[in-house]
Amino acid sequence: MGSKRDSPMNVLSTWLRKRSMKVKILLGILLAFCALVVLKFTIRDPDIFYITSESIHIVGLIALIYKLFAHKSCSGISLKSQELTALFTAIRFGGSIYMEANIHTVLDLALLLLTLLVIWLIRFKLNSTYMKEFDNMWLSFLVVPSTILALFIHPSYAFHIWIVRCSWGFARYLETISIFPQLRYMQKAKMVETFTGYYVFALGISRFFSLGYLIIHTYETRGEYLFFFGHGYFWMLAVLITEIVQSFILADFCYYYIKSFMQGQLLRKMPV
Repeated sequence: MGSKRDSPMNVLSTWLRKRSMKVKILLGILLAFCALVVLKFTIRDPDIFYITSESIHIVGLIALIYKLFAHKSCSGISLKSQELTALFTAIRFGGSIYMEANIHTVLDLALLLLTLLVIWLIRFKLNSTYMKEFDNMWLSFLVVPSTILALFIHPSYAFHIWIVRCSWGFARYLETISIFPQLRYMQKAKMVETFTGYYVFALGISRFFSLGYLIIHTYETRGEYLFFFGHGYFWMLAVLITEIVQSFILADFCYYYIKSFMQGQLLRKMPV
């Protein structure tokens, strides 16, 4: 009988390790492109992309909440990332009500309430297990650039109040980089707690669906979708770029997570 070392996954993993970084990036792009092609021909309703994206994020949060209640510990979780998530979700929820209440409003409300529950548990119930020394990233480094960018590039259609337009843009930019404190936490701790790994991986899958919709819709409209919110305006282009940036931020973690999972392991150490 063949050993585990001869399994297809191990053979593939060994082959990938020997490839250069350029080849790995090229293969990753090719795989993502194939996945986008499959999504294009299997999903007709564009709303499904966003509903799936938000639902997966909620599932990741539920995994965190289970850990907090079952293990009575918040080790491995960045409070600052959760606070940033609550901030941009609250703004997005308010904007959703202002525009048109729909399924996205309900999902944003669920995401906001679950995030606030995580924050409450960390701050007041499990504070003794909170590793503050690993979660010391200055939020001003994330909030200030998001604010400045939102003042110059924000949606111009459907929002008639300038402050609302800027707030919507701020929420979009902040969402892109809200995961930084969590990733920095794991890098400093040099380990990944199991349920935190589930959460970050869920975020990666969530962003893929959101980015997939933007790319497919841009392709189908021959680029016109990028100017949907005002002729010649850069808002939708900025949205596309933020989705790409966020996807690349999470892609490396997701790669190692899938690799360790297929090998029958759980990612315990952050890749170097």
